[in-house]
Amino acid sequence: MTKAFITGLAGTQLSSAERDFIRAERPWGFILFRRNIDTPAQVAALTNEIRDAIGEVEVPILVDQEGGRVQRFRPPNWPLYPAGAAFGQLYDIDPALGLRAAQLSAQLIADDLTKVGVTVDCLPLADVPVPGADDVIGDRAYGNEPKKVAAIARAVTEGLELGGILPILKHIPGHGRATADSHLALPVVNTPKNELESIDFAAFKPLANLPMAMTAHVVFSAYDAAHPATTSATMIEQVIRGLIGFQGLLMSDDVGMNALAGSIAERSKALLAAGCDMVLACSGEPEEMHQVARETPELSGKALARAKAALASRQAPKPFDRDAARAELDELIGRLGAPSA
Repeated sequence: MTKAFITGLAGTQLSSAERDFIRAERPWGFILFRRNIDTPAQVAALTNEIRDAIGEVEVPILVDQEGGRVQRFRPPNWPLYPAGAAFGQLYDIDPALGLRAAQLSAQLIADDLTKVGVTVDCLPLADVPVPGADDVIGDRAYGNEPKKVAAIARAVTEGLELGGILPILKHIPGHGRATADSHLALPVVNTPKNELESIDFAAFKPLANLPMAMTAHVVFSAYDAAHPATTSATMIEQVIRGLIGFQGLLMSDDVGMNALAGSIAERSKALLAAGCDMVLACSGEPEEMHQVARETPELSGKALARAKAALASRQAPKPFDRDAARAELDELIGRLGAPSA
């Protein structure tokens, strides 16, 4: 059996201590960051090492590869991709163009990832920014109108799936209104329920059937003034599972972010108690990883069923002409009068 957490790693290959930890604690999945990435051959070797250590060919290996500012795989060994806002700008010219560019970019990203053994991308975003919000989302977002955001997020999802990559919807129920970066501090949103439901949450509703989603470390005081969505049973039950209707695997955003209070162990317990299915622990720091592992149960019940369903939804990559796809993407982005990356 596996435990209900996803772990980061320290470097570009597994240490003997990490191998021992993986075999003893059996995390459900792994997430890669820049510190884990050098060359394609090295990443492929690392993902093979992970699968060998855990003894599971289908173990999910995640990365944040959006395009724009958030790309863990970067030149010189991987190409750059447009930020999400570019698809929104194209959509305003012609919706079909915006959706096509979003799908092409995601399928190209998926091709990069599958070649090195990564199977999950923390994408798409359905956050809807508002004026005055912190720039942590900024040009990562597809726009500021929920139907448009949802449509582009769906196109991104389709591109990932065509390339054999599982999507993770983020940051549910919405990070676009936050006035602080949750990596650094706890954002508090004091917007009334009706506005949240018609804008922020509305962008996520059409995407409620995605297999996985990642929470927002954001307080929505109209629902729960004391806890961010990640550790709020009210937000998870009433909003994420209820109003939005998301029924897939729900993981936290990184448990190490400063928006959350208490020790890593206390945070892990709190988010699982609130209704998250999975702890995401990104640091790769041994003591933090051991704290998470000690507080995380084996996957069981609804969480196990959701995890199995998510992995079962992954498709084999569809054949496509990569060079032609990249040329088409560059041509589409070129209509904005800016480079494609």
